[in-house]
Amino acid sequence: MPMPAPLHIAIDAMSGDCGPSVCVPAALAAAREFPDVRFTLIGRQPDLERELAAAGAKPGNVECLFAAQVVEMTDHPREALRRKKDSSMRRALDLVKAHDADACVSAGNTGALMAMAHFVLKMLPGVERPAIVSLIPSRGGHTYMLDLGANASCTPAQLCQFAVMGSVLASARRRSRATRPCRARTI
Repeated sequence: MPMPAPLHIAIDAMSGDCGPSVCVPAALAAAREFPDVRFTLIGRQPDLERELAAAGAKPGNVECLFAAQVVEMTDHPREALRRKKDSSMRRALDLVKAHDADACVSAGNTGALMAMAHFVLKMLPGVERPAIVSLIPSRGGHTYMLDLGANASCTPAQLCQFAVMGSVLASARRRSRATRPCRARTI
């Protein structure tokens, strides 16, 4: 039986308030802690090279992909979607779409990320809107909470869809052998 391919995470290294000065060292620390996971840092070449040089030796499970543009926190989601096709955020999502990465991580403009993800990755049948999820500590372990602010107004059907997505996530998390055990429940 063939070994499963290692988890591959695409990281929008230009994202967040501090961009690559925080994202690159954090990704390198994660790469050292999880040597069986592949990481692709995506961003402007000079910025990534500067941060990698400052950090010292790059682990073998880290690679870089260069992008010319950055989605700024002030960019309107529609404009970022239309005009920033070579952004680190878009390139990370494109890797997921092409099945070259299993996940995309971005600490950037949430509205732009939701709009780009909806456009690039599409929605599952029966799901009208994406939802942001977070793992919230609770007395019995952890609770998955959806939707954390991406949708200002939702229909009852959309709330039900969020509940189903959360339930599936919690069930998959409990069954997963690749992650640490976690008691989860949906609310």
